Amino acid sequence: ASSSSSASSGDGGASRAPDTSLFVPVPLKPGLGGAAEEDVGAELTRPLDKGEVLKNLNKFYKRKEIQKLGAENGLDARLFHQAFISFRKYIMESSSVSADLHIILNDICCGFVLLGHVDDLFPFFLRHAKQIFPMLDCMDDLRKISDLRLPPNWYPDARAIQRKIIFHAGPTNSGKTYHAIQRFLSAKSGIYCGPLKLLAHEIFQKSNDANVPCDLVTGEERVHANEDARQAPHVACTIEMCSTNTPYEVAVIDEIQMIRDPARGWAWTRALLGLCAEEIHVCGEPAAIDLVTELMYTTGEEVEVRNYKRLTPLTVLDYALESLDNLRPGDCIVCFSKNDIYSVSRQIEARGLECAVIYGSLPPGTKLEQAKKFNNPDDPCKILVATDAIGMGLNLCIRRIIFNSIVKPTVNEKGEKEIDSITTSQALQIAGRAGRFGSSFKEGEVTTMHRDDLVQLKEILSEAVPPVKAAGLHPTPEQIEMFAYHLPDATLSNLIDIFVSLSQVDGMYFVCNIDDFKFLADMIQHIPLNLRSRYVFCTAPLNRKEPFVCTTLLKFARQFSRNEPLTFDWLCRHTKWPLAAPKNIKELVHLEAVHDVFDLYLWLSYRFMDMFPDAVLVRDIQKKLDDIIQIGVCNITKLIRASQSAAAPGTAEVVSEDFPLSRTKKDAMRVVSDRHGAASTEALSIAVEAAGLRRAKNLRPSRLGSKQEDLKSYGRGSLANRLLREGLLTQEMLRQLESEWQDQHRNGRYGLGSKRDDQHRSKETGKKRK
Repeated sequence: ASSSSSASSGDGGASRAPDTSLFVPVPLKPGLGGAAEEDVGAELTRPLDKGEVLKNLNKFYKRKEIQKLGAENGLDARLFHQAFISFRKYIMESSSVSADLHIILNDICCGFVLLGHVDDLFPFFLRHAKQIFPMLDCMDDLRKISDLRLPPNWYPDARAIQRKIIFHAGPTNSGKTYHAIQRFLSAKSGIYCGPLKLLAHEIFQKSNDANVPCDLVTGEERVHANEDARQAPHVACTIEMCSTNTPYEVAVIDEIQMIRDPARGWAWTRALLGLCAEEIHVCGEPAAIDLVTELMYTTGEEVEVRNYKRLTPLTVLDYALESLDNLRPGDCIVCFSKNDIYSVSRQIEARGLECAVIYGSLPPGTKLEQAKKFNNPDDPCKILVATDAIGMGLNLCIRRIIFNSIVKPTVNEKGEKEIDSITTSQALQIAGRAGRFGSSFKEGEVTTMHRDDLVQLKEILSEAVPPVKAAGLHPTPEQIEMFAYHLPDATLSNLIDIFVSLSQVDGMYFVCNIDDFKFLADMIQHIPLNLRSRYVFCTAPLNRKEPFVCTTLLKFARQFSRNEPLTFDWLCRHTKWPLAAPKNIKELVHLEAVHDVFDLYLWLSYRFMDMFPDAVLVRDIQKKLDDIIQIGVCNITKLIRASQSAAAPGTAEVVSEDFPLSRTKKDAMRVVSDRHGAASTEALSIAVEAAGLRRAKNLRPSRLGSKQEDLKSYGRGSLANRLLREGLLTQEMLRQLESEWQDQHRNGRYGLGSKRDDQHRSKETGKKRK
């Protein structure tokens, strides 16, 4: 098992063999020799002949009996080899060794068969192996700590009461969450757990508007309903922040299907098993019913299922949009990359239409403002361009969802990046946003931008959502602390690796992906921090693809380790606050990163109040920054134009995206153009076809490639159009390639060289024939 893979199921009794490649040996310095120790060894025998010692050590290593003994003591072939190399180095480089080892080595080297045999070295070898691999001595303890087979037992308060579980199952826009919230509002006390800050904020607002005092708790924010900061009986929180110790009458867990999420699934598992509430109302896809029922069976609790149907009709159209000229008020174009967002929004504005823009990295305030602008019947903005960020958390008045593409960069359960067609669950979640109950559109419609995609979208939407099969788990700080007690010299990243390697789960659970945690652990490893503080820093919610945010965390940790408070003035200097409105896309992206830095400060301020003391001041400037970002998003097409006009020739991507899709684009360009600027239509065809094939290979065989007609369908239309549509080329890249191609024809160039090169090649060929 690698660090990024889930732990495999336990069989109930047998323990898993550890992945010994994760065991990092503790360095052991050779003995420098104290006179007393050296005198005893040499006095009783004589100085060791290192040549003879080396010969006998190698003989010891090759003995099958010794290797078998090693295996019986936890040393597999890998560990045995590493331990021997260290043992040999220690003896050969030490000026003195312990008296008993010195005597044994002397007897072996002198050939005293009755007194010494190489096998007699084994106790000394094993002692050395346990010094450099301390986990060998405590493997049983480590296995017990990392045994994750009975998660319900982690929550004794919840097990002490008999909870009633009600599962509200239904598609998007079916009223399932509405009914759960009505029960939440009527209860004497309650907790709402949602996947997004926006959802928690919406319930917080709704509760207080209904005169039900409700607090708001997210990773970065605490808002009290009562002016004297007394805890209200109701609380709306992001799911990671829910308390498993506070008793409530009613708890609502929203989007329960996210219990399968490779990164965050553990938070839903923890809430479901651990919330101390008389009634637990679970909302989500019917695909999660069986798993929730199974999990509750292990706690002795029954599940009541209430099924809901969609409140308004949703129609999959028989025709694609095909052109942005066919847009209508209430349309939402869904893209799966920022570059597509930028490209589409600019083309819409070029047609004299206004559009709102929503994507994942925008601050919540900006998303709400863009949603408000789009929803406002008196606002001229009638078109929305968005990523799948609209799938949950925003109330939008959408008439028609248009998928710009049906392939999306994703991260699988192993933490590997892939490009794949969207899942049925994702497609239903996004398509379901059209025709929301209570909005001005009583019916919803869904289609694609391109005709070729429509058949596949219909196939995706017609498939049943596969059942949720397992719930996520994550090691707790207490478990890691116990691991560290046994392995004091291991790094936090290595501790986590060993934990996952040894962990045992039953078939209903999996260990969540910990690559982000490990990335941060490795990044701050050189900074002296106690384990609990280091663990907190490593669980900070940040996007590791944002260098500015990552370097800020590093600076936070470094200053924290010196016990120097992170003040408001320090943060302003670091972020160069105050900041101006963005003039191009690069500046807008930087402002979004600064907003994330402020979020990071606020998140840490609730965990280390003394060291991050200026949360109130930071929250104030974050609101101002939100307004500045809103100005940028409202003028996004101007920023795009500024970015593209300032870009170097051939630079088409407005913003880099760290996914294989982006790399494929660059690979194609690299093949097409050599450093001298020479290019050919043949090279272009080969490069873009190869890029297209790579893209197609990443699509599911069941949807592309399994049938000949599917392949033919995928191949229809102009090659350039297909590449543009799939995001492998942009219009700017195409113009640049066309310009280069025309230049070469004007200069009389063909293939990958000039006429002179061709003539030279023909002469060479003539010589060979002769």
